[in-house]
Amino acid sequence: MDTTTLRALTETEGPFVSVYFDDSHDTEDAAKQLELKRRDIREQLTGKGAEDATIEAIDRALRDGQPPVGRSGRAVLAAHGKVLLDEELAEPPGAPEVRFSELPYLTPLVAHSAIGTPYVVVTVDRTGADLTAVDAKGRRKSVERVDGSDHPVHKVRGGAEAHRDMQARVEENVHRNLAGVAERTAKVATELGAELIVLAGEVQARRELRDLLPKAAKEIATEVTAGARADSGTAGQLDTALGELLAGRRLARLDRVAERFRAELGRTSGLAVSGLEGVTTALREGNVETLLVTEPGDRTVAVGPSPAQVAVDQAELAAFGTSTGTERRADEALPVAAVTVGADVVVFDQRLELTEGFGAILRH
Repeated sequence: MDTTTLRALTETEGPFVSVYFDDSHDTEDAAKQLELKRRDIREQLTGKGAEDATIEAIDRALRDGQPPVGRSGRAVLAAHGKVLLDEELAEPPGAPEVRFSELPYLTPLVAHSAIGTPYVVVTVDRTGADLTAVDAKGRRKSVERVDGSDHPVHKVRGGAEAHRDMQARVEENVHRNLAGVAERTAKVATELGAELIVLAGEVQARRELRDLLPKAAKEIATEVTAGARADSGTAGQLDTALGELLAGRRLARLDRVAERFRAELGRTSGLAVSGLEGVTTALREGNVETLLVTEPGDRTVAVGPSPAQVAVDQAELAAFGTSTGTERRADEALPVAAVTVGADVVVFDQRLELTEGFGAILRH
């Protein structure tokens, strides 16, 4: 995950409230379930000693937020009576998490974040298309229709000369409609900085549209066999296909990062380290390109006055001239340190073994 958008969190003083939970809206009693979760979160925060103003800010955000569509997770981080981050997650976390601590808890946000691929969905037929642009945070930036002429766009039967002329006009009109869609699609994708264009809708129309896209747009275009214009019944199918496509891209990226990490770790002078000692040293030196996290458990590290001043313990921190360190949870302190030094953070499941739950790909 590109952590640039999280930089402001590391520049805010704690304590922080970090809340992650399943807020799926896919059952008849979803509203009731959300109300129960809201009350439980409030009770937990009260029990943990969070200040009243921050509890109220969290509670208000949960109560007044727009309900999602289908399965979803939610992340809400707050401090000093103000919500600092309120985002929908790409998938619900495995278990709810409610923390009150001096540092923001970012690991679940990275693991389940919708932040990732900006893309454009084009649901096309012979008369035009519906375009939806979605940014890297999973937010819809624009929804628009591109309509050409709807007459004539259907071939007629028969072999007479008049019929052949009609069929030629049909093909010409459809081609003109799709050329307009291709031009607009390329422009929307460029303005968004899209990394993916998803073509849905009528089979023949989407295939011709792909052929008409400019080279740069064609290279990032892919087709899905779901969705149809003016058919709400296929919306769920398209959402499922999109989810699978984006999940596949995320898993492919994880595989690439894991492969690079293993390759670098296996070299004598490789640009990778595993374990708290190597990772904290690299973070302290600002030499981390990507922080890798698996399951660090309850391990702790020492943190100095600056979030990037991290060490395995107080003695090591003192050896580098910092005598005012504080013990913090590693799963909070190291992602915050990574954000501070401008490193990406990637959370893995058990597909990657890391000593003490942490590894890093180095800059140099």
